[in-house]
Amino acid sequence: MILSWRRRKATRHANRKKEFFAGENLDMDMEEIAVPTHFRCPISLDLMKDPVTLSTGMTYDRSSIEKWIETGNRTCPATNQELKSFDQIPNHVLRRMIQDWCVENRSYGIERIPTPRIPVTKYEVSRICERIAAAARRGDDRKCGELVGKIKAWGKESERNKKCMVENGIGCCLSAVFESFASISLEEHGEILSEILSVLPWMFPVSEEGQSKLGSAGSLRGFVSFLEGKDLSARKNAVLVLGKLLSLDQKHVDDFVESEGAIEALVRIIREPICPAATKAALTSVFFMISSPSAAASDEIRSRFVELGLVSLLLEIIVDAERGLCERALAVLEGLCDCKQGKDKALENALTMPLLVKKILRISELGTEFSIAIIWKLCRIETEESILIEALQVGAFQKLLVLLQVGCGDGIKEKVTDLLKLFNLHTSKVDCVDSSMDFKYLKRPFLG
Repeated sequence: MILSWRRRKATRHANRKKEFFAGENLDMDMEEIAVPTHFRCPISLDLMKDPVTLSTGMTYDRSSIEKWIETGNRTCPATNQELKSFDQIPNHVLRRMIQDWCVENRSYGIERIPTPRIPVTKYEVSRICERIAAAARRGDDRKCGELVGKIKAWGKESERNKKCMVENGIGCCLSAVFESFASISLEEHGEILSEILSVLPWMFPVSEEGQSKLGSAGSLRGFVSFLEGKDLSARKNAVLVLGKLLSLDQKHVDDFVESEGAIEALVRIIREPICPAATKAALTSVFFMISSPSAAASDEIRSRFVELGLVSLLLEIIVDAERGLCERALAVLEGLCDCKQGKDKALENALTMPLLVKKILRISELGTEFSIAIIWKLCRIETEESILIEALQVGAFQKLLVLLQVGCGDGIKEKVTDLLKLFNLHTSKVDCVDSSMDFKYLKRPFLG
């Protein structure tokens, strides 16, 4: 029985070896196929999928020549002649020849390249903007939905289409339509508003006119309504657009803060995460809201966020989130620590000080600056000696010494120096200092 099992095992092993070497031979056969030189792009040297001809008569793969032109080049790569026109004429004859060649060699594993779609033009973008605006004036939801669907389809076809639409003002057009329907009735026009939201995130940057439309009272009510809704996709798109909008103009921030339910809706996005991008957008929005220049309003806003449990949510994110998310969470936490309620809530949580000390030199330079700034704000509470003792016990003193040796900016250096002076007054009172610190960055003078 044992011999039989060994035979089966040996057979399986031999079969796997045969499959491996069979695959290797196939790869070797594919490498031996000579791709005709005129089928290769002169730039990438790869088989062309969408050959286009320039004014110089030279043919390139569309994606390669577009990258060449986008980087500022104004000459033909092959001839070095100055391009009189940047028009790219599809070379249908060559593309069909390449497709036929692929079919002839399919036995070697070569797949036929698909027929590329014709890129959208400025005229088509202009025309669809006119049609959407006309349908919106008539209050025709169905027609607007069809046209927005066409825009989505264009965007899915290629990044080039997206760029063409953004550059030719389709974002401004959709912003105006969104405001129009949102101002009439959110319930009646919810479906078309949701459709527009699905494409707006990649329409930025929009013009000032488009920003004003999205920042209107009607549009902002629409954003809050979608943030409070049950549709996860609509909630995600709403917060993505909102994050971009609030980062552009302080006026939009002030107007959004006054929208009923806005603060609660953002905290909900953070508490019930949809995806990292949505959480980042929500934290970005919160950051601009609590950083408002009007101090009195900012303190009130910060306190409201603290009451809704945002401090604990931020600490949970900081524990193991990826870099971008962690940086945003630290930035918001620093802002909340500008008010007494924020500091008190942070100090109540046992995770706060160990987490902040741990994140120094762990995430990024920006993350380190935020961590130091928060520790500085918490440790400067004069009546709380226990805070300094706790920071020392989790290794803050050693981490700050390392940071000074590694180097840091002038702004953060002042805070580090200030903290070291405070800690030095209490080092004798600490019974146990964290010994798990990594001192590999410490230079020899401090080790002597």
